[in-house]
Amino acid sequence: MPIQAIHDFLLCETPDSWVAQAVNMQDVLLVDHANCEKKAASTAMNLMYRYVDNFDLLHKMSRLAREELRHFEQVIEFIEKRGIVYDVTINAGRYAAKMRKPVRTFEPAKLVDTLIVGAIIEARSCERFAKLAPHLDEELQKFYLSLLKSESRHFMDYLSLAREAAGEDIAERVQVFLALEKELIESEDDEFRFHSGVPTKLASAV
Repeated sequence: MPIQAIHDFLLCETPDSWVAQAVNMQDVLLVDHANCEKKAASTAMNLMYRYVDNFDLLHKMSRLAREELRHFEQVIEFIEKRGIVYDVTINAGRYAAKMRKPVRTFEPAKLVDTLIVGAIIEARSCERFAKLAPHLDEELQKFYLSLLKSESRHFMDYLSLAREAAGEDIAERVQVFLALEKELIESEDDEFRFHSGVPTKLASAV
């Protein structure tokens, strides 16, 4: 899937100020990236345990979990190679928790919303890998660009599963979460993380 399809889906691009901060905070970037890969694998596994009668979901989430764990292994190789401390005290940012806040609590709406959130997170990850890569050293740039194919497929898998689970048009619900995501990406954020918003001290530059 070309990156343009991701841009067409999301409502905004990553602010340049976030890219500048990411370049200057690559230690935190890689540690949080590793944590995101672990969380993505965990989310896929949780869905597999919760929805055991959905064979399409089971197949796609099993593959996704394996790929995310492989990405985790690759990121921690960078962390180890570059002498970065894998600081497990770095807490998760606000992004994922706030994205999941509007998820409905009854089925199948809960599954539909959870899958939509998963699609948006994967789309944003893909967009950030592509935007950040040109500003990184050759080794890390090559790695981030190599992730685009799998991340874009994860985005499409989540979205197709959401449509199947809903059994009806989900465009309106997708827009609810995309609008929230845009707000999180474009608003000020005190913490730098892989999915954080505009750096507070650089907010005026955006």
